[in-house]
Amino acid sequence: MTDDAATDTDVAIVGYGPVGQVTALLLAARGHRVTVLERFPRPYPMPRAVSYDGESARILAATGADADIAPHAESSRDYVWHTAGGETLFRVDVDERGRSGWPDSTSMYQPGLEAALAARGEEFPGLRVLRGRTVTALADQGDRVVLTVTGAASAASAPGAPGAPGAPGEEGEEGQKAVEREAGAGSGHGGTLTARWVIGCDGANSLVRAAIGGTVTDFAFFNDWLTCDVVPHDGRAFVPNNLQVCDPARPRTAVSAGPGHRRWEFMRLDHEPAEEFGSEENVWKLLSLFDIGPGNATLLRHAVYTFQARYADRWRHDRMLIAGDAAHLMPPFAGQGMCSGFRDAANLAWKLDLVLSGRAGDALLDTYQAERRTHVRHALTMSMELGRVICQTDPAAARDRDAAMLAAQERARRATVGAARPRTPVQPLTTGLRHGSAPAGELVPQGRVRAAAGAAGRFDDVVGRGFVLLTTEPPRTLLSEADRAWLDGLGARVVRVVADDGSEPEPDSVADTDGVYLPRFAAARAVALLVRPDFYVYGAAADRAGLAGVVTALRTALSP
Repeated sequence: MTDDAATDTDVAIVGYGPVGQVTALLLAARGHRVTVLERFPRPYPMPRAVSYDGESARILAATGADADIAPHAESSRDYVWHTAGGETLFRVDVDERGRSGWPDSTSMYQPGLEAALAARGEEFPGLRVLRGRTVTALADQGDRVVLTVTGAASAASAPGAPGAPGAPGEEGEEGQKAVEREAGAGSGHGGTLTARWVIGCDGANSLVRAAIGGTVTDFAFFNDWLTCDVVPHDGRAFVPNNLQVCDPARPRTAVSAGPGHRRWEFMRLDHEPAEEFGSEENVWKLLSLFDIGPGNATLLRHAVYTFQARYADRWRHDRMLIAGDAAHLMPPFAGQGMCSGFRDAANLAWKLDLVLSGRAGDALLDTYQAERRTHVRHALTMSMELGRVICQTDPAAARDRDAAMLAAQERARRATVGAARPRTPVQPLTTGLRHGSAPAGELVPQGRVRAAAGAAGRFDDVVGRGFVLLTTEPPRTLLSEADRAWLDGLGARVVRVVADDGSEPEPDSVADTDGVYLPRFAAARAVALLVRPDFYVYGAAADRAGLAGVVTALRTALSP
């Protein structure tokens, strides 16, 4: 293991968009030295992504920035598909307290999100953010990586500037103060920096991905869409809040982009020249379909972009890894681009923490690709399925689609089970670091709990984060002293869940206020669930012997 003093930083992160930010915060919060190298000297001031899901909200809360994010976010409330004639093909009403304890979907203004994450980063002395630094080469020397770094990029080459090489992706340049915090290697106008590990969060044209090598799986699914970010001034309420119009003459979208902000998107038809389609004159013409014009709205940004569907086949090589857009690109229809990057960050951060601290061998990092690529493939498939329905421009095929979806909705209504819904992005782990059958691999829901001394709230805030052993019986009756000591060394929280009968819970116990946890134990016929730091179940046990087996399996899997 490389000595800290022999390197400039524990982890070098290339790119400081939302995924780079979350990765940096999760590692810095665990006490590691993190250096971020961001090629653009200033944050990109416009939104790209406009929403995130409940699991992503839970991950963002783990960074400690959730209170500062709140003013820039609001519940998405609903998501509705209409036919060209205004009939409802299906409707999803967002659960305000979803599976992860947060709204199942949150609309947000991305520059505000990034500024909140950047402000949180300023609180960690071990986190250095070096802006205007371009990484031009990587050399893996076995026990460290040497990064060659050049000085500041010009303002003209900032993302979104005329002549800039391509539009930024969802993990584009972040909202941090223009003043850089510089120290040690990498300051000045160039040089080298040494790191124990490198994570590439550097977007679709990732240098780190190129250094890792390997092929890319491309699903050859793409379309051009015109994105228009708008601030309305007329104070109207948008009902529904998020609308997809499945009109073969012009597929289009109208969604919240956070408090005070809206986004409209329009699909380019095959006969329309891309340059003319993206003109400001055409923007206002299309926005007039929604009664939006220069008299009642400000156009912040408009751009034609081509969505893609692909992922890297290799996410790690020795001491270099990738996350976010560097690892995968997906169509926007399931809203999973940035969310998938947040899941990458949550999965990778705790594993790299264990490796950096010597509590696990670096083979643990191989499970990162195995787990995340499987989930990304599911999200990509789901996004493409939705896109094929939405992007239908053949009138006859669109009529058949509408008839089938309306009939399915009527059958669901008669069965009193609700309208048809798209598939969920929440997927259990089917490979990687898990032990036994279900509920192993499942995402643990989060409910409200009460603890001793009046502590109450979401489980993560009351109990804490990291490995968590949940039990329905007193832990001392289920764990040997050796296993308890090993879990303590892992930093695991061990807590008993009891029914909420209004009485004061005993120390190291929580009352299941929302009734979320005890039914899960009953369904799994388990007395213990060992949960990973990214909220997925490692393994379940029905008795003391079974729990000993789960702990032993994890100890073996992590052993250096």
